[in-house]
Amino acid sequence: MQPAKAVAPRPVVRPVPVDDAAAGTPCPSCGTPNPPDRRFCRRCATPLTPGTAPPPLPWWRRIRPLRRRARAGSGRTTRFLVILAVVLALCAGGFLLLPAGRNLVEDTRDKLGRSKPVTPVRVEASAEVPGRPAGNATDGLSNRYWGAPGPGTSITCTFAEPFRLVAVIVTNGASASPEDYAREGRALRIDLEVTASDGRKSVEKLTLVDKPGPQTFPTGISDVTTVRLTLDAPAGLDGDRHLALAELEFFQRS
Repeated sequence: MQPAKAVAPRPVVRPVPVDDAAAGTPCPSCGTPNPPDRRFCRRCATPLTPGTAPPPLPWWRRIRPLRRRARAGSGRTTRFLVILAVVLALCAGGFLLLPAGRNLVEDTRDKLGRSKPVTPVRVEASAEVPGRPAGNATDGLSNRYWGAPGPGTSITCTFAEPFRLVAVIVTNGASASPEDYAREGRALRIDLEVTASDGRKSVEKLTLVDKPGPQTFPTGISDVTTVRLTLDAPAGLDGDRHLALAELEFFQRS
């Protein structure tokens, strides 16, 4: 057998003699007395005057966005002014965009919902050809028409109660029949003036195609009580002819 490798003996720590009169509080770890001016134990290096641990933060301060503690009074006024400005900007934006948002909602309901016809309770014309009264334009028959002497003539339809006008259908000319359509003149543009229950007026220009049959014009106007249509841009108005409008149909949201 080979001889074992020699191992150096472990060092032995010898206690250092200390004057009992100069000894202070014993070490909290090993109990060795230390002079009063020492900060660490002369034997095990344990801190003799450990610092006081700060109290734990409350739960609402331990949340990550609020974990960084700000100094007293630092930036509070600035943050308050920024938050106030943001709130005022949101209020102003909501107030300005409210009509647009309401119109968007109403238009969406018009497209997704169904419509039904609504009949005026009174129909009056600024002028009419004898034998062709204004009532012919809303009687539901496309082979009878309202005859107007010329451009600038208007017809006014009054309804019993306010409603949401979603569309207007115009059947131009003397009849919906292709054979009788061009028998009289036609208006290729109609100025549509709608009056709401609060007196607010909306004006739209309807451009018609010179052909027989109904033509649909979406509107989307709320609280309608009166509709006036003024004929303009005549076509085929020569000789002793007059303007003919076969039928007007109004539709409300059901």
